[in-house]
Amino acid sequence: MIIDSHQHFWKYEPEKHAWIDEEMAAIRKDFMPSDLEQVYHENGIDGCVAVQADQTLAETDFLLNLASETDFIKGVVGWIDLRANDIENQLETYNNKEKLKGFRHIVQGESDHNFLLRTNFLKGISLLEKHNYTYDILIFPHQLGAALEFVKEFPNQKFVIDHIAKPYIKDGFFDGWAILMKEIAKQENVFCKLSGMVTEADFKTWTAEQIEPYMNLVLEVFGTKRLMYGSDWPVCLVAGNYSKVKELTTGFISKLSTNEQQNIMGANAIKFYNL
Repeated sequence: MIIDSHQHFWKYEPEKHAWIDEEMAAIRKDFMPSDLEQVYHENGIDGCVAVQADQTLAETDFLLNLASETDFIKGVVGWIDLRANDIENQLETYNNKEKLKGFRHIVQGESDHNFLLRTNFLKGISLLEKHNYTYDILIFPHQLGAALEFVKEFPNQKFVIDHIAKPYIKDGFFDGWAILMKEIAKQENVFCKLSGMVTEADFKTWTAEQIEPYMNLVLEVFGTKRLMYGSDWPVCLVAGNYSKVKELTTGFISKLSTNEQQNIMGANAIKFYNL
């Protein structure tokens, strides 16, 4: 089974989606399950995990509603204010939502480089394991140091690094990112998504050869049992089409055994998110 571990839906609103800048103008429109269904059919995708793109409970409920109506949405990574005083009560309200698998905060947008280590945020994270929720780590490379300390605090919590921590592929920066990714990968409860790479390269001129060193590094340190394929659709559309993004990963892993390829293309996501 092939599972896309990372994609988004939204009804485009200029203020809410202000992060979609002029360079990304192609995705300034609605993207709903009906838009993705044919794409998945053409690319042999069996299901997906829908991930939040807006930091509101309304976003979480929006995705859960879509998942209840759409069979191929196998799981949802929503948002909840993990810093809230009543976080435990808020988590309880979602207990009956079977397709809600975990949460994410857009930490990459936080000005505080140590946001992940703040006491109120750590308290919220500490409650996720009890509810069997995962946590997606969305960061830039300059936040990897804090992320390393963060994951060490919770050795039994299921974490996944989104978009291989967004290395600066366009600029060719590698070593600082690689050193910290190697350290984070030593924590065996941390997975990593092969996703979002084309949009960290040059939208118009990226090549598989340019991105391959970054994929090689995460394959080396996370192995084939902790990597998962993700398209980052529709964000990926600013740098190509769905097929090209999928082929970036399938071409890269084609040298692996059939079982290892199946792990990366679906089995690891099923295990991690309990799909």
